[in-house]
Amino acid sequence: MQSIPRQMRVISMSGPGGPEVLQAEDRPVPRPRKGEVLIRLRAAGVNRPDLLQRAGSYPPPQGATDLLGLEGSGEVAAIGGGVENLAVGDPVCALLPGGGYAEYALTSASHCLPIPHRFDLVTAAALPETILTVWANVMEGGKLRPGETILIHGGSSGIGVMAIQIARNHGARVFVTVGSQEKCRVCEELGAERAINYKQDDFVEVIKSLTDGKGVDMVLDMVGGDYVERNLRVLAVEGRHVSIAFLSGSKMMLNLAPVMMRRQVLTGSTLRIRSDTEKARLVDAVRKAVWPQLATGAIKVLIHERFPLSQAADAHRLMEKSQHIGKILLEI
Repeated sequence: MQSIPRQMRVISMSGPGGPEVLQAEDRPVPRPRKGEVLIRLRAAGVNRPDLLQRAGSYPPPQGATDLLGLEGSGEVAAIGGGVENLAVGDPVCALLPGGGYAEYALTSASHCLPIPHRFDLVTAAALPETILTVWANVMEGGKLRPGETILIHGGSSGIGVMAIQIARNHGARVFVTVGSQEKCRVCEELGAERAINYKQDDFVEVIKSLTDGKGVDMVLDMVGGDYVERNLRVLAVEGRHVSIAFLSGSKMMLNLAPVMMRRQVLTGSTLRIRSDTEKARLVDAVRKAVWPQLATGAIKVLIHERFPLSQAADAHRLMEKSQHIGKILLEI
């Protein structure tokens, strides 16, 4: 195994702002503490929370690195005390507390996952944060059951692509909204029963028609703003509205009377602020439930584009345009 250098190349921020604040610099390579592993990263996923942190609206939890990057893949370079299930040289992908935009990153050993069969070491970087977010919100928080219906906004995003397949494989009927006909085609090929181009059609009317006026049992929303009121109009009696982001704002005016009369549930969550123990529990759950589906090809990952680490700003610019389908990766 190659020796660990003292310094590593990272992408840091000169301050909050646009993609131009991302800059390359050298920092000391961290050393793993008890229960941690140091990963020599080969790739990192680019996610919306990275953009929010860069803009200054999503600070890292206390004690976490200020570097961006919530998921990555590579080889274990060093292990801390008490780590028994991993060894130096093991290929892994992992949920990170931050620090993915670097050559090396620390994480809890319990937050590492094996590279699934059919996946290479780079592509596997697209898995951890995305799959854990979907599992925590759709399967656990939203309690999706076989035979139910779900509406997923942002169906062509990394989260959306994964949510379509996990929900479909669970036996649910899946509807999505996207912003182009090409995105509609891709989502329907992945298993969505109907992809709605929100630029051409009113998703409220389409969903009512598709469900004979009943509405859907769950909405997975990453838009927020005035979408919430529209979502509740297509949510069935005792339906669940799950928020995971708010691209159009976190505040809205809401009439609670229909919510109460229809016994609807509004919930949501973020992954990063959960305890290490809770994250480890989720990692174990997806290892058992989702990793076999990845290995057989029942769940696919779409990689829209790969950028070298030095071009992280360009990766952020691409994500901000919302023209991508699937995941954006940084190769390290």
